[in-house]
Amino acid sequence: MAETPVDPPGLDLARLRSRLERELPGLLQGPLRADLIEGGRSNLTYVLGDGASRWVLRRPPLGHVLATAHDMGREYRVMTALRDTGVPVPRTLLLDPDDETLGAPWYLMEYVSGTAHRDVAPLAALGERRVHALGQRLVDTLATLHRIDPAAVGLADFGRPEGYLERQLRRWSKQLAASRSRDLPELDRLHARLAERLPASPAPALVHGDYRLDNVLVDDADTITAVLDWEMSTLGDPLTDIGLLVMYTELAGVGGGIIPSAMTAPGFPKADEIVSRYADATGRRAEDLDWYVAFASFKLAAVAEGIHYRFRQGRTLGAGFERAGEMAPILARHGLSTLKES
Repeated sequence: MAETPVDPPGLDLARLRSRLERELPGLLQGPLRADLIEGGRSNLTYVLGDGASRWVLRRPPLGHVLATAHDMGREYRVMTALRDTGVPVPRTLLLDPDDETLGAPWYLMEYVSGTAHRDVAPLAALGERRVHALGQRLVDTLATLHRIDPAAVGLADFGRPEGYLERQLRRWSKQLAASRSRDLPELDRLHARLAERLPASPAPALVHGDYRLDNVLVDDADTITAVLDWEMSTLGDPLTDIGLLVMYTELAGVGGGIIPSAMTAPGFPKADEIVSRYADATGRRAEDLDWYVAFASFKLAAVAEGIHYRFRQGRTLGAGFERAGEMAPILARHGLSTLKES
């Protein structure tokens, strides 16, 4: 007798199968199984399979969910819009914006093969030349995203560029407050310094919101096959993406591996090369880059505190969450240092 597939946390396979058979008839060819992909720190990602094909399902985390932070519809819409552009994205299949099937909104997309490089050893094994070329390709893909005309792909209303940085700073301050379980004076000081030095934004563009090496898939030919994790995408200041990429590069491997270590691999471009290559590809000069890197530190600290909050409630799935609480002080100090505050 065939073994009955086990429901992973956050999925009801029977209800999901019923919904897929109704919405996508003929998709499933056998028993539906699902595995939670470990390593994600926000939305939950599962690989589904029926013995013949595989797909990926995304849904918000269990428990404490911050308003606007886990918008399934936003991810689905931007990937659908970017399907025929130079930005590689998985093909989207179905969006369920309601809570009826899984108790939360979710969407289904195609499974794309590739490696998401988090750890330094596998990336370093490629050799310095290949690592350097992949780092350049990562910057080039971001530049391609920022050169897209949002109106041309149906995303002219995907965000409100006017006052974007001020709203972002306010939003992440509110997210931090909603997850606060301890005093974080350095992070409060970083927020105050960012508010004092708010720069003027350049022309708006489509913003990914969490662009880094382990949010793309790479094949054996070192080609980027998909850009993933669009949950914070919007129409806004593109320098927030480059500031975030620089911050991840500068802090790679910090916090016991909470920030991926892959970008410490010999050959991976340093921050100055990343910024220079991006500027050459887009014509955008990051004159206030220090502010954007410091803001990236503040934003990631707010994310880490949300993870820490859910972990303390026992509402996280997978390993590694127990160290999320270490990150906020580290990120606050990095942001303050970037802004030249001792």
